[in-house]
Amino acid sequence: MLYLQTNEDHGLTKTVKTGSKLAVIVFTIVAVAHLMRLAFGISMTISDWVVPQWISLAGVIIPGLIVWMLWWENR
Repeated sequence: MLYLQTNEDHGLTKTVKTGSKLAVIVFTIVAVAHLMRLAFGISMTISDWVVPQWISLAGVIIPGLIVWMLWWENR
C-alpha cells in the first residue's frame, strides 16, 4: 500500500482520501453493474463474441474486494 507522509500539512492526506473515496464509488458502480447482469441474466455481445456470465462473476468479486480493502484502509 502507498502511504504518503509529510511533515507539513499541505492537504496531501485529504487528496489521498478523496481519491480513495472516488475509487470506492467507481468500483462499487462496476460491481453493481456486473451483479445486475448476473441477477437479470442480461446477455452481452462484443463484436461476434458473446461474453460468458462467469466474467461478470469475476466483475463482482474483484471490484468488491478492492472496495472492501479501500474502505477498510480509510476507516
